[in-house]
Amino acid sequence: MAQPYGYDELNRESRIGGMGTEGTHAVALIDLSDFDARKPEIADQLWQAATTLGLFQLTGHGIPMAQIEEAFALSEAFFAQPMEAKAGMPLRPGTNAGWEFKAQVRPSTGTPDQKESYQITRPRMDGLWPDEAAIPGFKEKMLAFEAANWAVAMKVLSCFALKLGFDADLFTRAHDPASPEYQSTLRLIHYLPMTDAKPEDFTGWRAGAHTDFDCLTLLHQKTGQGGLQVCPGHAAEEGAWTSVEPVAGIITCNIGDMLMRWSDDRLLSNPHRVRMPRPDEYLGPRYSIPFFAQANKDFVLQGPDRKYPAITAGDYILERIRANYDALKARG
Repeated sequence: MAQPYGYDELNRESRIGGMGTEGTHAVALIDLSDFDARKPEIADQLWQAATTLGLFQLTGHGIPMAQIEEAFALSEAFFAQPMEAKAGMPLRPGTNAGWEFKAQVRPSTGTPDQKESYQITRPRMDGLWPDEAAIPGFKEKMLAFEAANWAVAMKVLSCFALKLGFDADLFTRAHDPASPEYQSTLRLIHYLPMTDAKPEDFTGWRAGAHTDFDCLTLLHQKTGQGGLQVCPGHAAEEGAWTSVEPVAGIITCNIGDMLMRWSDDRLLSNPHRVRMPRPDEYLGPRYSIPFFAQANKDFVLQGPDRKYPAITAGDYILERIRANYDALKARG
């Protein structure tokens, strides 16, 4: 008999690879405007969403639409480069920085995601930026966009600190971007177009069902480029997946496994996936930009009720990566 993988989220993930059915879970839309004056009200709304579905959407977040559109334009320019140019900026093991092509395999499916991606993790980017002549302003503008997403993430996390009884600045200190141990990541993703697709190509997923390793994910999508589906963790094995329609300018957020542990399981990490388009839908490329807020490698995670042993964020990520590898190996 196969042994469990050692993480509840991975044992669950290995069982949610089926097609499932269409769900109708409500996704909360939360307005962050006038944040300082409305923080208790916003915290209540975030807590309700994060302890049920584990996913919510944000308006009034303060990132200008022009900056979001600029980031997508730069992302498209990056992926339009020749393969050999992108291959000169490779994703190095253990760094979460650089470019990969169809390299991410989920335990839920055992097959590669149909995408390429480029990871920006501030302390690990030496030699991994495109030439300024190739994409003018890319580094400067992407770092500014990463910083804007970090600021939104810290607002949301400060609300969870309030609800969990932590110091108000705990998560800001835990995600200090000036530290060499910083490991939050901005990821540019290009899901491949359905060029000359055969009927069997429309089955399955562009990204298999999974939960994120981090504390909090902020996802930017483009209107008309859908496919994201979500399900509450407690219901994922029942297979009812709700489609989340992409709307430019609205940030879709989900709780990650690190924050679920840090909260002693009060906040729920959210299984999600990206399905293949149907033949009668948009069949072109899909672009998305998630920001993954995960605590600095040397920061110690300990829940308010000490349900789990204390662990550094770096060791937690390493254990999750190792468990992920073991899960894939067990699939054969």
